Amino acid sequence: MKHRKRHLLLFIPFLIVILSVPKIIFAAENEDVLVAQDHGKKEINLIVQDHVQHMARFTYDSGFTFNYPDAVRGIYVTGHSAGGERFNTLLDLVDSTELNAMVIDIKDDHGNLTYRPDENSPYYDIARNYIGNPTEMMEVLEEKDIYPIARIVVFKDTVLAKERPDLSFTENGEVWLNNRDEAFVNPYEKEVWEYNIDIAIKAAEMGFQEIQFDYVRFPEGFERRDEILEYSQGDYADIEMTGVKKRVEAVTDFVSHARESLQPYNVDVSVDIFGYAATVEETPGIGQNFSRISDNVDVISSMIYPSHWTPHFGIDFPDREPYELVNEYSKLENEILDALDTPPTSRPWIQDFSAPWLYSGPTFIYGVDEVEAQIRALNENGIYEFLLWNANNVYTEGVDYTPLD
Repeated sequence: MKHRKRHLLLFIPFLIVILSVPKIIFAAENEDVLVAQDHGKKEINLIVQDHVQHMARFTYDSGFTFNYPDAVRGIYVTGHSAGGERFNTLLDLVDSTELNAMVIDIKDDHGNLTYRPDENSPYYDIARNYIGNPTEMMEVLEEKDIYPIARIVVFKDTVLAKERPDLSFTENGEVWLNNRDEAFVNPYEKEVWEYNIDIAIKAAEMGFQEIQFDYVRFPEGFERRDEILEYSQGDYADIEMTGVKKRVEAVTDFVSHARESLQPYNVDVSVDIFGYAATVEETPGIGQNFSRISDNVDVISSMIYPSHWTPHFGIDFPDREPYELVNEYSKLENEILDALDTPPTSRPWIQDFSAPWLYSGPTFIYGVDEVEAQIRALNENGIYEFLLWNANNVYTEGVDYTPLD
């Protein structure tokens, strides 16, 4: 086992002393001293500014070294897979192909951590011991030069909602559940923001190079429930905006705050977003504005699985036409991102699974041709990064992940 030095370079205590100097030594009673006071303050302010700028360059060192790939080509990995026998199979897949990254659940869809922190951690009770030895896992990823991304599910959190109904949405005194018996916590509540950001910081300290926030939104269809459910609007209660605008504001503010909070850890911040969010100015219920979220992240990951689209872009059955769907979506996304001053990297989620729920007869099966078709459509539109989604982490064999090379 390698010995790894982990440290956080903090502000020099001298800075604190400097900040107090004007109050201590500049109690002047005559004009000459007042001039000296003003001059001294200016000098001290310059020193403080210099120290702040200097300290801003210091970042947390996890002790791990990872290289950003030529283009991230990754797979989704659950906590179960990362800590179980399937992990070796997935490592072999990445090792033997053009894949080079893993998106690993650190806080899962239920709200549980996927590894066990110290017993004195405030997150110990929500933790599951899926990943038995996170340090060992990171060492393997480092050795194999596999780029590690931590997935953190934010506002879909049944565990926290049931523990703290005041941070959730209630109906008749009970935590509201969607039709899949899932609960959400409230994006207006800044306590929820800090809860998730603190977990993200723990992931950065573990050595992850990127924090990917998922479910950065209100529940689907919230525009039909916003007058029925009971919940706080926190600091947004007195803002004169429509419900749609308030939801967009809260979600965007969370993303911006999270990115700012993670800056000292030298990690990229990415957000998963519904593909259809790019087709509207702002989603009416869930609070996602594609342009505004994109403006506040390093990477934007649209979930553009063909199976998740109703007829769109003139395509009657998108699941059967993966190339056409991804091609049309990519053109639209490029237009939106090109309008931003500093656009993020586009790294969409694409489909490596079949969708039997869409069919009354035989299911259209996704295999090599369908996966490659999506990648080819991205590449032809200048998008070279992507992530493969399969909830069971069983990925198609024999795929050429760089079909235009």
